[in-house]
Amino acid sequence: MGFSVCGGATLQCSFGLAPGTLIITPQNKVLTSMPIANIMDNKPLLNIMPFGMCQSIANPVVASATAAKLGVLTPMPCVPCTVAPWTPGSPTVMVGNMPALNNSSKLMCNWGGVIQIINPGQSTIMIP
Repeated sequence: MGFSVCGGATLQCSFGLAPGTLIITPQNKVLTSMPIANIMDNKPLLNIMPFGMCQSIANPVVASATAAKLGVLTPMPCVPCTVAPWTPGSPTVMVGNMPALNNSSKLMCNWGGVIQIINPGQSTIMIP
């Protein structure tokens, strides 16, 4: 069993240089000390905050900066590009009519990064 994820959770992208934060708007109407997340809380710059600098060569901004430096990898500011929901979530617990987000779920960035949950934001509510 994993922990339910709430607003303020700490995230890390495999291509990011700094941790990010998960922001949950209160539309799901399920609260602990912060709103509880579901798998659709994946919107860039609304739910998923930047991870400092991005090192993914698949990111067009990084690719352009790297080409300008004659092939030397040049990290650029992160702007997450997440369109798919978190997977797998918790299929037996619903939050806002969608599966709840647990701390073992992953989110894919279109630039190739895998975003994982480092700290779920709370440690009292466990879900499968």
